Amino acid sequence: MSITEAVFLGIIQGLTEFLPISSTGHLTLAGKLFKLISESNPEKWTAFIAVIQLGTLLAVLVYFRRDLSAIAIAFFKDNLFAPKAIGKQSPDSLWGWYLILATLPIIVIGLGFKTVIEGTFTKNLYVISGSLIIFALILALGERWGKFSRLSGELRWPDALLIGIAQSFALIPGASRSGTTITAGLLLGFNRETAARFSFLLSIPAIAASGMLQFFQSLGYLDRSLAVNVILAGLLAGIVGYLSIEFLLRYLKRQSTAIFIIYRIVLGLFMLVLLNRGVISP
Repeated sequence: MSITEAVFLGIIQGLTEFLPISSTGHLTLAGKLFKLISESNPEKWTAFIAVIQLGTLLAVLVYFRRDLSAIAIAFFKDNLFAPKAIGKQSPDSLWGWYLILATLPIIVIGLGFKTVIEGTFTKNLYVISGSLIIFALILALGERWGKFSRLSGELRWPDALLIGIAQSFALIPGASRSGTTITAGLLLGFNRETAARFSFLLSIPAIAASGMLQFFQSLGYLDRSLAVNVILAGLLAGIVGYLSIEFLLRYLKRQSTAIFIIYRIVLGLFMLVLLNRGVISP
């Protein structure tokens, strides 16, 4: 992997991690075009993706530092220092519980299907193109059926659990973590900004867990030159990811997700054309 390729991949990761268009799909397509994905050792590519995701983890931690601080302080106060029954805890403390609850499904499913997730199935462009299109249509249903009336203070534990289950579908390549969770939020009646905000906060444990796990697993074959490229890609992913969060939250205050739905369908069809013409291999 060259420096130029690392820069390009880092920018792609930052642009697509938080927009509902699938970072895994874009990175895998780029990896296939650049011939960076080894058929005999696909785990190496999975590790690369997970490690540069740590850059976008830094972006979301910095962007939501005040929210995270408020949630952490309230959570420890209401559960450790001055314990209260859950029904009497502050909204910030409850959001801490909701994030924990919503994270459980992807942990259970991720560990249960770890071998499949790291294997060739999740690098298959037919799978990715199909997921891009199918989950775009589901997002369209969210836009069509959503009431957009519920605010962050109206989040309850069944909502958190359902959004967490939706996040687990992001283990299917091309689905998009932000796409599946925002879709669930819309279908539950939340406005677009609230759905996106909970989606971004919910991404923190999942990105941290997968990134750190894959980082330690990748140490065996991260030589010095590749390590430099990974660090560079991760830094760029963090910078661009921060800007992407800022953009999407502002955008969703006034606009729908229609542009992302259209883009996903077009990209999925484009990938199918490339595959059918033999330009790239599955």
